[in-house]
Amino acid sequence: MLRRESVRPILGIHPGLILALLDLIGLAIAGYLAVVELGGGVPVCGPLRGCETVAQSEYSRIAGVPVAVYGVGLSLTLLTLALAWWKTNFRGLLLLHYGLSLGGVIFEIYFLYVQIAVIRAVCVWCTSYGLSLVLRFVVALVVWLRQTRGADAAT
Repeated sequence: MLRRESVRPILGIHPGLILALLDLIGLAIAGYLAVVELGGGVPVCGPLRGCETVAQSEYSRIAGVPVAVYGVGLSLTLLTLALAWWKTNFRGLLLLHYGLSLGGVIFEIYFLYVQIAVIRAVCVWCTSYGLSLVLRFVVALVVWLRQTRGADAAT
């Protein structure tokens, strides 16, 4: 059951808005990668190189769909959860955000391993998206732990 609880702000800001901002950053990165890859191009890495190699590898697609498209879907879902949590304070929405972020982080660890150990190239865009996922996961975890401790102290 979804429980509505009071939420302690972080620096005066509802943490749902912080999550939403991080979700928008992830959405922008995944959106760029998805548009480029669906258009048949490769992302521009600038002087860092590696994005082209990763984008052209067999690991850049799952069932024929660019990995970035899944990132867009995940980021849209997380954004929706963050905004819904901000508006309602239903704790279950935060927990869903946390769980999906955790799943994303696990995939990103695997994908980073594949980039380093198998492809032998690292995409800075993919890594940036992964970093945004880690930040989303950490924020959701910290907020959830703060709320859990606050609820335990109140009982």
